[in-house]
Amino acid sequence: MGLAVVLSLLGVLCMGVGLFMLLPLGVALLYGENTWHAFAGGAFASLVLGAVLFWLFRDKDTREMNHRQGMAIVGISWAVAGLLGALPFYLSGEFAGFGDAVFESVSGFTTTGASVLTNVEGCSKGVLFWRALTHWLGGMGFIVLSVAILPFVGVGGMQLFKAEVPSPTPDRLAPRITDTASVLWKVYAVITAAEVALLMLGGMDWFDATCHAFATMATGGFSTKNTSIAAFNSSYIEVIVTIFMILAGMNFTLHFQMMWQRRWSAWWRNEEWRTYMYLWLGAALVGAMALAFISQYGVWESIRLAAFQSATILTTTGFATADYCLWPAVAVAPLVVLMFIGGSAGSTGGGPKVMRLMVVAKQIQAELKRLVHPRVVAPVRLEHHSLDRGIVASVWGFLGAYFFCFVLVALLLTAMDLDLTTSFSASIACLGNIGPGLGSVGPAGNYSQIPLLGKWLLSLAMIVGRLEVYTVLILFLPEFWRD
Repeated sequence: MGLAVVLSLLGVLCMGVGLFMLLPLGVALLYGENTWHAFAGGAFASLVLGAVLFWLFRDKDTREMNHRQGMAIVGISWAVAGLLGALPFYLSGEFAGFGDAVFESVSGFTTTGASVLTNVEGCSKGVLFWRALTHWLGGMGFIVLSVAILPFVGVGGMQLFKAEVPSPTPDRLAPRITDTASVLWKVYAVITAAEVALLMLGGMDWFDATCHAFATMATGGFSTKNTSIAAFNSSYIEVIVTIFMILAGMNFTLHFQMMWQRRWSAWWRNEEWRTYMYLWLGAALVGAMALAFISQYGVWESIRLAAFQSATILTTTGFATADYCLWPAVAVAPLVVLMFIGGSAGSTGGGPKVMRLMVVAKQIQAELKRLVHPRVVAPVRLEHHSLDRGIVASVWGFLGAYFFCFVLVALLLTAMDLDLTTSFSASIACLGNIGPGLGSVGPAGNYSQIPLLGKWLLSLAMIVGRLEVYTVLILFLPEFWRD
């Protein structure tokens, strides 16, 4: 299938990761930390490996890259980035072993936010900055991935997104993929910079503001504080982070239409956006009412807590302002439901995506109509367009594969002597790129107590979830690698 093209581009990726390691190296030097050598070593190894791969396999295959080569690059690149990104963590000596370092790195690049660190504030600034930067790179990397590759993989929701990205359709942001990627990077960078400025106005220093903005826009959730956003004890900061989490969980083409094309009604006219907002507001309302009437919280505090936690779970960010495991069951139930939904298609959020759940709901509605009126023609419609049956079938296929992976990972974790609550919530939290779950991996806990084999398994689950399942599973088919 022309592996030379794949390996040469992986070489470029390795060199890119190595160059970005120079940024946390600069942070370490700025704060006078001796962890700078960890980033120097990681950058050197990444640059050398990348240069060797690119040099050996450049111009070996002059054919235009096809979709199979694209999928191979995507599937392998996240694993390679996770391994290379673990080098500074491991060399810094702040992680128990290479397995823990890989878990943290993969969690960063996949924007999951699950951590094995028990004392975040005891880590060096360079390490904390690298954690946040892996989020930011992985978040925008997934948007570009959505533009370039996933519409052709057949993962349901991404075919729907294809109408708004540069694929062979008349409706696209820009005539070429590179142009579109450039536009989306600009949107991403502008919104990130705006959040940095607003967080600094709320009292954060530049370091905390930058790290939290990176984590917010990537819907990652790595914080520089042990107690996450709660450490700042600021309503202003919570409101700002909530707003930007919601923005990050939206389809980024809508931001482009608003910011560059001045289409002010783009948000409200989008059916997925309306559903996304209804889900957030509905979960926040139920949670706030439960906290206000059952717990000892006041009205404003109940609204604050419920709105923030609903946003952080729906967008799969994973920040925390409270330990929701201690809330009444009726307040936790909406959060559990949101774990199985995720953000919008074309966002940095994880999970199955709102759009797929909309297609399923509409398909169920159509089937009910057919039961009542057997001869009725009841197409599945989205955004005033009838969906092809192949797309609807691929959505069901994706959800089936997603659910299978969720159950399999959960059962394997229980076989490692973890309790059911921790096993099943860790499975969906990592597969959905959410971060915190329930039980010992809740917002007040972490993943340090997971066995080493379980950490490797969950690292794979993060990649599978981030890359929409099929993109990874297809790599295990023998015929995929044959011409």
